[in-house]
Amino acid sequence: MKALPFLCCLARPSALLRATVVELAILVGHLLLYPTGIHQEQPRAVPGTPGPDPEDDTDGTHSTDITDAGAHPTAGTFPANRTALLPTEGRARPPVLLLHGFIDNRSVFVLLRRSLLRHGWRHVEALNYSPLTCDLRKAAELLGRHVEQVCERTGHSRVDLVGHSLGGLIARYYAQRLGGDLRVRTLVTLGTPHGGTRVAPLMSAHPLVRQMRPHSDVIVELARPAPNCRTHFVCFWSDLDQLMVPVETARIDHRDLITRSVRVSGVGHLALPVNGAVAAGIREALGAEEDAEGSVSATSVA
Repeated sequence: MKALPFLCCLARPSALLRATVVELAILVGHLLLYPTGIHQEQPRAVPGTPGPDPEDDTDGTHSTDITDAGAHPTAGTFPANRTALLPTEGRARPPVLLLHGFIDNRSVFVLLRRSLLRHGWRHVEALNYSPLTCDLRKAAELLGRHVEQVCERTGHSRVDLVGHSLGGLIARYYAQRLGGDLRVRTLVTLGTPHGGTRVAPLMSAHPLVRQMRPHSDVIVELARPAPNCRTHFVCFWSDLDQLMVPVETARIDHRDLITRSVRVSGVGHLALPVNGAVAAGIREALGAEEDAEGSVSATSVA
């Protein structure tokens, strides 16, 4: 399998300090941007039908919320009387859906979305799942409904997903356990606790945090056999990700899955969705043709 052409460096105390400072700066910037990602955005409408409010489109892209509601249309789903279609341009590349992490929202992907759009991707959407979500499985089911809606709107039969932290675990559960591999061509995860993380045990009061622990029911389910899973998994994991304990938990270790691990050096957890080298790696992963099934390779990002 083709390796991503990146260099890596050894983590040093100076690198840890530098990464920590960058993490703090990104946290401050993200807190300022956070309000722009709270509101639901509507997809582009068919010409001649009412479009979304321009004031809601704060970053030039279009997304929608994933809520805890049932199967009936709600504020977080597409109304039946307002079906929206995206342009047919760029049909060679499937739509890309971005899914944020725990207690976050779509604003974390502002830079990554712009990077993808600048480099030729035409269908890029960021999804918000409800902050009241308490079950990863439920969020995965709702993600599946949204994927179906996107395929209907765009005319594509498959999509690519990029998930940061918990978002990657939700997307993996959908692809691996709910038959989503029929729809998901490539899943890229950024700092996702595929094997469970031991960080911040005091936060285990939250059900989603408990599901991200090692040996949780969800982690055990994901370790079960998954024969013939069609989705290609690309895992970006960082040697300085302080929320992944151990850091290798952000890699997928599963004999049935088609996986590739990309080691990121000197980059913290919050920096993964905004780092330029990681964005380049994501673009390459989404554009790459996978030639072999079931193979595993490891690469790195400097």
